[in-house]
Amino acid sequence: MSKIVARTLDFLELFAEKKRPLSLSDIARLLGLPISSCHDVLQELENRGYVYEIAPRAGYYPTLRLLDIATAIADNDPVVLRADHALRDLRDKVDESVLLCKTSGRVATYLLSFEPAHPLRFTVRVGEHVRSLYATSAGKAQLAGWKPADFDAWLASAELTALTPRTITRPEALRSEIETGRARGWFANVGESIPGVVTLSAPFAWGDATYIVTIAGPASRLEDRLEWAAKQLCETCAALEMGAGRR
Repeated sequence: MSKIVARTLDFLELFAEKKRPLSLSDIARLLGLPISSCHDVLQELENRGYVYEIAPRAGYYPTLRLLDIATAIADNDPVVLRADHALRDLRDKVDESVLLCKTSGRVATYLLSFEPAHPLRFTVRVGEHVRSLYATSAGKAQLAGWKPADFDAWLASAELTALTPRTITRPEALRSEIETGRARGWFANVGESIPGVVTLSAPFAWGDATYIVTIAGPASRLEDRLEWAAKQLCETCAALEMGAGRR
């Protein structure tokens, strides 16, 4: 990534993290960058109306222009427009977190996240990537969509490190798990990546792209209704794929 692009994104993420005005020296110190490099980025952001100076020597803060642009983008996101209602309905039925990610090569990025009413919940931030290909249900769903030769090559070199006592660490056991998931149409992670957390995932296609829907929650609520939740998940994915075909 271009240094200037990376630094600009670092600036914006830093303001979101600190939630307060920051001086030029604050930004340089917190990001570990030379003041001269920070000055160029900050000056351009100010010139373009993305940040403003609170008062002399009082620090800088982002303007609402970022919110206006983000709102305009979100309101016209073709994925959100198609999936929002269906995934909210699924969230309401299962009353657990419902996530949507888009696969691209060996990376899957979360695009939507709907949280349940329960205070104890599984959350991810939009823009994060699926953490593990072998120990998460979304990762298994992604692996299941690879060409056999690509999967075999990955499996031959993959380090299947145990993340919990339930993590699948034997290559042939993982292959069998993915074949089972492919045959039934959904994939499970029962405490394999995080102790006490269950996730279920199923893929669907929009054109030439593959998306994955995940239900996630505590094992204490999901483990006893795994099959029922998986049925709701698969019905939602089938409806989304069918709806895409009618467009």
